Amino acid sequence: MLDAIRWDSDLIRRYDLAGPRYTSYPTAVQFHGQVGTFDLFHALRDSRKALRPLSLYVHVPFCANICYYCACNKVITKDRGRAAPYLQRLEQEIQLIACHLDPAQKVEQLHFGGGTPTFLSHDELRQLMAQLRKHFNLLEDDSGDYGIEIDPREADWSTMGLLRELGFNRVSIGLQDLDPAVQRAVNRLQSLEETRAVIDAARTLQFRSINIDLIYGLPKQTPENFARTVEEVISLQPDRLSVFNYAHLPERFMPQRRINGYELPAPAQKLEMLERTIEQLTAAGYRYIGMDHFALPDDELAIAQEEETLQRNFQGYTTHGHCDLIGLGVSAISQIGDLYCQNSSDLNEYQNTLAAAQLATSRGLVCNADDRLRRAVIQQLICNFSLQFAEIEQQFNIDFQGYFGALWPQLQGMASDGLIALDRERITVLPAGRLLVRSVCMVFDAYLEQQNRQRFSRVI
Repeated sequence: MLDAIRWDSDLIRRYDLAGPRYTSYPTAVQFHGQVGTFDLFHALRDSRKALRPLSLYVHVPFCANICYYCACNKVITKDRGRAAPYLQRLEQEIQLIACHLDPAQKVEQLHFGGGTPTFLSHDELRQLMAQLRKHFNLLEDDSGDYGIEIDPREADWSTMGLLRELGFNRVSIGLQDLDPAVQRAVNRLQSLEETRAVIDAARTLQFRSINIDLIYGLPKQTPENFARTVEEVISLQPDRLSVFNYAHLPERFMPQRRINGYELPAPAQKLEMLERTIEQLTAAGYRYIGMDHFALPDDELAIAQEEETLQRNFQGYTTHGHCDLIGLGVSAISQIGDLYCQNSSDLNEYQNTLAAAQLATSRGLVCNADDRLRRAVIQQLICNFSLQFAEIEQQFNIDFQGYFGALWPQLQGMASDGLIALDRERITVLPAGRLLVRSVCMVFDAYLEQQNRQRFSRVI
């Protein structure tokens, strides 16, 4: 079974290293300032010529309250009026991008992230969606994957009704933990009743998919109280679950400095939380997709993995990796063909650049031939837990073992340890290695030795 996982504490101790999550390869750490709007226009032209379908990501950075664990690009403010000038510039960006694309390019996937997208008023959400529909070819038959991140403290039945009316059919709900002591320690007080009300609304309004985010490793968490949270979440029956490892990096993320490091669970406790969570979710019928993600067997992600069509991009696991991804808003990342590019992460700089009728592209990367090859290898491993050498050889006209000969001793060591099975035809990630698939992917990362590992979270 694809979802089979074998817990091996010894392997986890040895291979639980800091490394990328591989939402892209090369990773965003490699982005540089020599990529700008000219490169973006060139990539958009190629997308238009090929009539490739689109995936849109819209970043709404505002939050009314700060969550101490958060590492997202956000602006904390009680002033709802700050959204208006941002939306004005966002609409300019939509217009500037869309005029370089063909109206025939369908938007198969749309995602609003943040921040808190529902920080926007109902009128602002209507206006933003109207602009997107005016300038992009959004599907009208509810067949697209149109999702939005929800903070249950910022949404009610009327909000959920509006979102469904606007065309959203997927919701991702931030929950993190239900224990009041943990919630106080991270400044996110959110009751089970608030969360259940949003989920009940989503089901009544026939949203197609519900995802819940959890985090283990937060202050004051214990294996026992986190297990109770997981049980309560299972009772809510989400279609998908994301169970993230909290990475405490206060030197990089200022809000995390408000967390008392002495209240964080020990590494052994974190491992016990993850092991129990996997047992609980597996017993409840969820399949392990990989990289913190679980889904019910009839979910599109689980089906795609079974059919070996699952892909991964900046939005995580997806069935729309064939689309060109266009990021809109402050700090948003686009992946168009072989181009990665990112908008400025500074809100004022983003708004001022667009006020001057210029796109806010600040950095990025154009993949070379080696990048494309390694990207394909990592994508296969992280999505399907297997890699057929013949497919890569045919696609890139190489001899796999010859090209990656220098890596063979590392791969043989992983095979001896029981992480992978290795022969002349394929690599297969074994049940004991699936939780550690990032470590397997890291072998193929040509940039990793040049990087500061402290920039990354640990695998487990």
